[in-house]
Amino acid sequence: MLPTTTFYVPYYRVSTARQGQSGLGLEAQRAAVASFAADPAQLLGEFVEIESGKKNQRPQLLAAIAAARAAGATLLIAKLDRLSRNAGFIFELRDSGVAFVCCDMPDANTLTVGLFAVIAQHEREMISKRTKDALTAKKARGAVLGTPANMTPAAIAKSLNIRQENARTNQQNQQATRLAGLLHAQGYKLQQIAQELNDGGYRTRRGQLFLAMSVQRLLKRQIQ
Repeated sequence: MLPTTTFYVPYYRVSTARQGQSGLGLEAQRAAVASFAADPAQLLGEFVEIESGKKNQRPQLLAAIAAARAAGATLLIAKLDRLSRNAGFIFELRDSGVAFVCCDMPDANTLTVGLFAVIAQHEREMISKRTKDALTAKKARGAVLGTPANMTPAAIAKSLNIRQENARTNQQNQQATRLAGLLHAQGYKLQQIAQELNDGGYRTRRGQLFLAMSVQRLLKRQIQ
C-alpha cells in the first residue's frame, strides 16, 4: 500500500509592516517550511499575517485554518511562537479540528503545546505587571501621568468624535468584514461565520459576540 501524501497550508506571521515588506523574519520562516516539506507540491499556497504576537485577531490564520479544513490538509507553522502568547488562543487552535504541526517542534504533543503556551502567556503577564508596577512607583513619587491640561471641553468633544470615527473604520472591524466575506464565499452559513469570528476574538462595535444578524450586516457593508 502506497503511503498517503500529506498536504500543508503554511502560515507565517511577522510583527510589523516593515518586517512584512522587507522579508525580515518571513524568509527564514519560508526556508524552514521548505526544509520541512519533502516536496513543494505538498504546500497549498500560503497565508501571511502582519500582527503583534500579543493580539488574537488573526484573519489570515482563520483563513488558513478554513483552507486547511476544506482541503483536508495540515496547518504548517515555522515556529510555534509565531502563533500567539495567549494560552487560550493556542488551546482553541488545538481543539479546532484542524491538524497542525510546527517545523521547530514536529514531535510536539498536546501536553508540550499546552505547556509552551502557558509559559509564554506567563512571560507576557509578567512583563505587563512590571510595567504597571513601574508606573505606580512613578506616580507615588509625585509624577503626573497623562496630560490633564489638555482635557478641556473642546478636547473632550474632539476625542469623542475621533473614537466614534475609529469605531466605524478601525482595523479590527475591517478585518472582520473581509474575513466574513471570505468565509461566505467558501459556503459558510451566517451562524458558522459568527462562530468563526467569535472564536477568533472578534467582537461587534459594541463589544458583543457576533450573531447571524450581525454577520449579515457585515456582509451588506462589504457590498456597499
